[in-house]
Amino acid sequence: QVQLVESGGGLVQAGGSLRLSCAASGRTFSSAAMGWFRQAPGKERESVAAISRSGGNTYYADSVKGRFTISRDNAKNSVYLQMNSLKPEDTAVYYCAATYSGSYYYYTRVNDYDYWGQGTQVTVSS
Repeated sequence: QVQLVESGGGLVQAGGSLRLSCAASGRTFSSAAMGWFRQAPGKERESVAAISRSGGNTYYADSVKGRFTISRDNAKNSVYLQMNSLKPEDTAVYYCAATYSGSYYYYTRVNDYDYWGQGTQVTVSS
């Protein structure tokens, strides 16, 4: 089984930065396409960023483009989300997700992913 453990969430003022980490175990990490999602209260879970198995291809939601950066270190079995210029509307629980299926570079739908972390809370105060 695959286990994903997120860390790095917290409370930050608007304009600040946070770096989320997700440590994976259980299967060959470099075989997984990875993604970051977020879910705010009363809203559906949405894709924030995604990255291909090699790290050479990335996707960003329009709402975070230019502010967030997804990266991965296959030697450390980890994926990261650097979040800069944070806004109150970025407040949500952030989840990392993994899929070992398919042949696309990356995936942006919740149903594309097989494994999920427990989530980490990010709160941005105005």
